[in-house]
Amino acid sequence: MIICHIKKDLRPILDDLRSKNKSLGFVPTMGALHKGHLSLIKQGLHENSKVVVSVFVNPTQFDNASDLEKYPRNLDSDLQLLETLSDDIIVYAPSAEDIYDGAIISENFDFDGLENQMEGKFRKGHFDGVGTVVKRLFEIVKPDVAYFGEKDFQQLRIIQKLVEKYDIPVKIKGCEIFRADDGLAMSSRNERLTQSGRDAAPFIYQTLKAAKKRFGMESAQKVTAWVEKEFKNHDALVLEYFTIADEATLETVTKKSSLKSYRAFIAVFVGDIRLIDNIALN
Repeated sequence: MIICHIKKDLRPILDDLRSKNKSLGFVPTMGALHKGHLSLIKQGLHENSKVVVSVFVNPTQFDNASDLEKYPRNLDSDLQLLETLSDDIIVYAPSAEDIYDGAIISENFDFDGLENQMEGKFRKGHFDGVGTVVKRLFEIVKPDVAYFGEKDFQQLRIIQKLVEKYDIPVKIKGCEIFRADDGLAMSSRNERLTQSGRDAAPFIYQTLKAAKKRFGMESAQKVTAWVEKEFKNHDALVLEYFTIADEATLETVTKKSSLKSYRAFIAVFVGDIRLIDNIALN
């Protein structure tokens, strides 16, 4: 396994691979790696000669300084985990200065309104930060295929739009949400849950599954009202939002159509830890 901390060291390695027509997969992460990340990396390894895994906590996508400060970081542990997977992994673990060339600021993006829904309403500037770092990483790594988990489905759609609007030559693959045995979506933030919080958190996915069943018989508005009531009755969890949206536009559904695909999105606080999840409805 090769480990690079600066793009100056990474580029000649990647240039050599391209000169040999080796396919290159890419999995961008913010570290605190878990089985969800590993599932993306394994798929990348299966489909490509080499996979670059970036480990970088991007400051420009945090609207909350406390959340940035508390975000779990353990590069040594991440590297040990990656070493168990394959020798065909190249790790890029840069500083913010190396990524941003010293100017750690976000670009402003227009993602055709995708950025204004759900997370965009509650996390000001978040998707400008995401777009900035992903675009920069694509420019540095120049992968053939990049892999993103569907847990951050809105982010996945925005990255697809980024590639489309900026004509970036990379294929974006969305990968199924990796869940714990009790249904909780794998997330680096799960590490910060207390035992009581961890015990309560599977209720999020249980509620999503029940909402999916109800959506086959009821309107989006009725399902949303039911979910909101369920969380009001739960002492350990605080619902920030629940939305049923069109998968293509991410706009909240007002009237169902058999010609469209819908997905339910949710954000919940477990103490001061914010978890998101989603489920396809049809």
